[in-house]
This record gives sequence, structure tokens and C-alpha cells, in this order.
Amino acid sequence: MGLIQETKAEKALEALKELSAPTAKVKRNGNIIEIHSMQVVPGDIVILEAGNYVPADCRIINSAKLSIEESMLTGETVPSIKDESKMIDKNALPGDMSNMAFAMTTVTSGHGEAVVCETGMKTKVGQIATLMMNDESKETPLQKKLGEVGKKLGLAALFICFIIFIIGVLKKIPWLEMFMTSVGLAVAAIPEGLPAIVTILLSIGVTKMAKKNSIIRKLPAVETLGCSQVICSDKTGTLTQNKMTVVEVTDGLGRVTTDIFTTNKLILELRKHVQ
Repeated sequence: MGLIQETKAEKALEALKELSAPTAKVKRNGNIIEIHSMQVVPGDIVILEAGNYVPADCRIINSAKLSIEESMLTGETVPSIKDESKMIDKNALPGDMSNMAFAMTTVTSGHGEAVVCETGMKTKVGQIATLMMNDESKETPLQKKLGEVGKKLGLAALFICFIIFIIGVLKKIPWLEMFMTSVGLAVAAIPEGLPAIVTILLSIGVTKMAKKNSIIRKLPAVETLGCSQVICSDKTGTLTQNKMTVVEVTDGLGRVTTDIFTTNKLILELRKHVQ
């Protein structure tokens, strides 16, 4: 059951990756072509336009009012203005590198050209991913408790078996027979069903969370999330979509429209009048 639940989570994450797989415009042999972002290599000249994802870490060589939203790296919601003429120290933080564009960030306005410096796991995002993969996951409170219970049961079983063995020997029962009896009691004291019960309960928790549109990759994370009282998180792109949406329209008479369908109709009418 644990394998099935984790496989479903992995498939859901892979589907999300496919949806977010962007393309890139690059200049090769004097021609501008559109390729998958995974095919970008160091030395490519990338064309940056409003609305595009930056496919790799790039050094900007030409720009015109170029602004890039870098909230996923810096946490700043205000787009960073880029200027290729500035000389920045190589040890500067990503938020201070105004002559660089980083992978997975979004161009909000302007346009420009940049030469690819780093791709894949060598990018800033890739370095963060490497740190996350190399980080050893700590035991959850439930795993610690199960470990303590196992140790206590093991010690108690050994102690009881030793006492029974001594009593049997004192009563002139053959020591080999008492030894086998003690081993049988020790095996019977091991709770084989405990891991299965815990896995089933965690799988039920994962299923309930999935119904609420929360994808949990590892089963122990359910128990950790259930014990959480305060979650500290950057709001941009985590608790919000980082997208502006019209929620109400006020006309010249002060009338407020909050219905989304009516709002969209009003916006279309305003566009017609403006045109």
C-alpha cells in the first residue's frame, strides 16, 4: 500500500513537471529557433521576451527595459531590473546580480539577449536541488517512538526469556529444550503486525490529503504534517499563485461588480470602447 501511494504521488509530480516544461528561443547559426529548454547548452544565445521562462543561468549581453521576476530565488515580489552594462562581483547574491538571468525565473517586461553560462544542476536552482537531495532526512516523531517501543519490547522479551530459561534449568529441564522455548517466546513477543498497521494508517492519511489537492511524496510526511502547529513559508509562489487576477470592477457611478463572469464581460466591453 505504501508503494502504491508513493508511486501515485511520483506520477502526479511527473505530470506537473511535464505541464511546466517550457520552451526557449535561441539564436543558432544566425537563425532564431524555438527548442525545448532541456536542449539549451552553454554558449547558446537566448532570446528573452515578456512572458518567457529563462531556461538556464545566462549572462545578459543586450537588453531593453528588461525586468525579470525572481521570487522563487530571492523571495522578492518586485521584478528585478536588468542592466548588461553593470559589473557585479562573482560572489554577490543572486538578488544583486542585475547583469544575470537565472533558470526558472520569468521575464515580466522588456526584451533582451543573453548567453547561457550554466545549465542543469549547475544553475542556482540546480544547486538548491542538489542540497535538498543530499540532505539526510531526519526521523519523524512517530519513527522515533516506534524505535523506542521496539527497543523496550526487545529488552523486556530478552529479560523474560532469560528468567524462564533459568527457572527451567533449576527445575532440571534439559537446557536445550528450555533454550528453544525461550527463543520461541522471544520471537512471539515481536509485534510483526505493527509496521503494517502504521503503513495502512499513513496510507489512509495520504489518500485523505490527496482528496484535498495536497500531494504528499513520502508516507512519514503525513504524520509530521499532522504534528505541525506553525508553518513558516514564503507566500510568493507557495501560498499564492503569484498571478494577478481581477476580482471586482467599479464603474463611474461607484457600482461594484464582484461576479467573475460579469466582470469578464465588463472588461471585454471596456476593451472594445478603448479600441
